[in-house]
Amino acid sequence: MSNGEKLGRKDYEKLLDPMEQELVGMARWAQVSGARIVVLFEGRDTAGKGGAIKAVSGQLNPRQCRTVALAAPSERERGQWYFQRYIEHLPSRGEIVLFDRSWYNRAGVERVMGYASQAEVEAFLRHAPTFEKMLVDDGIHLFKYWLACDQEKQEERLHERLEDPLKRWKLSPVDIAAREKYADYTLAREAMLEATHTAHAPWTLVDFNDQRLGRLTLIRDLLARLPDTKVEAPELDLPPLDTDPRHEKFGVLEPLKPFPIS
Repeated sequence: MSNGEKLGRKDYEKLLDPMEQELVGMARWAQVSGARIVVLFEGRDTAGKGGAIKAVSGQLNPRQCRTVALAAPSERERGQWYFQRYIEHLPSRGEIVLFDRSWYNRAGVERVMGYASQAEVEAFLRHAPTFEKMLVDDGIHLFKYWLACDQEKQEERLHERLEDPLKRWKLSPVDIAAREKYADYTLAREAMLEATHTAHAPWTLVDFNDQRLGRLTLIRDLLARLPDTKVEAPELDLPPLDTDPRHEKFGVLEPLKPFPIS
């Protein structure tokens, strides 16, 4: 692609197809080996977290691959150890969990919007590497991705959501308020990366100004960093077809007819 030219849909789907097959193979390997996989998707509003998660999970069994997108904590959850409500969503043997935002809310939106005190933020930045070391030491494959987009691209996508009734639900009052704090979010991100980029749980930053290209880059990196996940699919044979005519006696619904336009 030439500089500034976005990846087209047809080219994107052509490149995504073999990666989807590898993702299915990854899921089969996790199921057979009992591996537990956690992927964190972090980034600014409109960066493309939802689309990236759909690209990873689109062809996977939803019983095995779960997306976790937690709402604001309840009053009871605010009285718990900060990491507690995330722990219950961690994977069991053979499962894959994709976090659409994660415990890093404390270092981002909670810090910038004043939902957490300075002391709480500092404690989080000290404790997060230890918490993640416990996960990794227990055998969890942990991947942390920051989806990066610049302010001009973010503004373009915010206006697109505002004008599209099918995307309007993605905008919240917090998103609107955060729009004026781009620089504050940058400072918070840099402090977070400096404190929590570790050898056992490193951050990977992916350029998402072109979301399609960003998804492919993220998936390629995820697949490359996992162990050899090649497990042959079991051979399956379809049993003989039951052609008993009695099964057809209930009939089939007729297709809907188009409504008349007055």
